[in-house]
Amino acid sequence: MRRVYLDHAATTGVDRDVLEKMTPYFSDTFGNPNSLHSFGREAEKAVTSSRDAIAKLLGCKPNELYFTSGGTEADNWAIKGIYTAYKNKGNHIITTKIEHKAVLASCQRLQKDGAEITYLDVDKYGTVDLEQLKNSITDKTILVSVITANNEVGTIQPIAEIGRICKERGVLFHTDAVQAIGAVDIDVKRDNIDLLSLSAHKVYGPKGIGALYIRNGVKCDRYISGGSQERGMRAGTTNVPLIVGMAAAFEKAVLNSEENNKKLIRLRDELIQRIEAGIPNSYLNGHRINRLPNNVNFCFEFVEGESLLLMLDMQGIAVSSGSACTSGSLEPSHVLSAMGVPPEIAQSATRFTFGRENTMEDIDYVVECLKKNLMTLRAMSPLFKQEKGDAKHV
Repeated sequence: MRRVYLDHAATTGVDRDVLEKMTPYFSDTFGNPNSLHSFGREAEKAVTSSRDAIAKLLGCKPNELYFTSGGTEADNWAIKGIYTAYKNKGNHIITTKIEHKAVLASCQRLQKDGAEITYLDVDKYGTVDLEQLKNSITDKTILVSVITANNEVGTIQPIAEIGRICKERGVLFHTDAVQAIGAVDIDVKRDNIDLLSLSAHKVYGPKGIGALYIRNGVKCDRYISGGSQERGMRAGTTNVPLIVGMAAAFEKAVLNSEENNKKLIRLRDELIQRIEAGIPNSYLNGHRINRLPNNVNFCFEFVEGESLLLMLDMQGIAVSSGSACTSGSLEPSHVLSAMGVPPEIAQSATRFTFGRENTMEDIDYVVECLKKNLMTLRAMSPLFKQEKGDAKHV
């Protein structure tokens, strides 16, 4: 049986070159980088060079970059750290209805502590309304948090324009860029970004490592208390091999981004074209142009997404019915709901996300299986039978 992995937005395997660079720091150069002896200094040199490399890719200074356990921690730290540091100035935070759950849950938690949260609407493509953003900023607004590229439908937001608006109004701007490295050109200075969340495992780096960029001059309370690691901002023994892996993965993703993205866009657009041409009652979710190179998200009317996912899995095809963080939920996607997709259709959402190893032959197999599975599932749907019956009498 052919095996096709189309869930790269959930996670990726560690690149062989990345793994090779990480390996010495597990057993050979194993010192604690906070130790003063030679073993520690060797490890600290690796951390420093990794921090320098990532900072260069983002257009920031190395001392503005703080390593975390991943994107979720970085999001939590940014939202809660800014609120704690600036709540004497104001208690208002602006975000969107389509953020990653790490941002939304953090904002909901702060509401219990007295924060006022505005959740911006999006249009049918998942794009933020900039006029609503401008009108929502008050003298109590301390932070705007907007995801760079949505993890479910792939829509890319006008980050540079949002950053400009925030700077003009004297409001801090945070963006979750976890899905964007290697796919979107990011420069934190150019785009007026004050805080930015990152994760390694979406771009063939290791799981369990991420980072938060905090612009110098921005006050952000520390998130984890304990030792003096990360310049006193984030306690915990420094994870040297994972940091080395993160830097190696980011460098490879950005260095090869033009070539990789051209390939991914060809695969993405081919799958979209094949589905729209060959499978009726199918609806593309997200912006057709301003979307991640590897993201395809469709609703297939008259079926249930989890059933389709399980059938594809039995045929060796890995896809997602939404984001990996909410795959256990029976509720329709909060992203699709915000985009105005009816609940009965949103339940059928299926996300296909490509990676470097995927081929056109994979698409042939996926489309073949999709057609068969949808035919089977729709044959069991009374609504589909009714639709076909009505069509005969038109």
